Amino acid sequence: MQDITITVTGMEVDFETARGMAALIGGQGVEETTLISWCDRIRGIHSPQCLKCEIKGEPGWEVYGRTHGGRLRIALQQEQYVFIYA
Repeated sequence: MQDITITVTGMEVDFETARGMAALIGGQGVEETTLISWCDRIRGIHSPQCLKCEIKGEPGWEVYGRTHGGRLRIALQQEQYVFIYA
């Protein structure tokens, strides 16, 4: 899986802004892309939500993204927001 890290300075970045930026990057060079997992550490939420939130020390949402076709991991603002695209 390819990792991309983005840090924005000079303005606040909320979840919707981060998601929009990630969607633009995630869609480059492919006909179709799907957001398969994400995490908003500011609000303490992620998707997919699962009963087992950690698998061998890794967050369950991230393991899900990696094992369900994740090709691109986009992290913004020091991993405050992370999006995994297939």
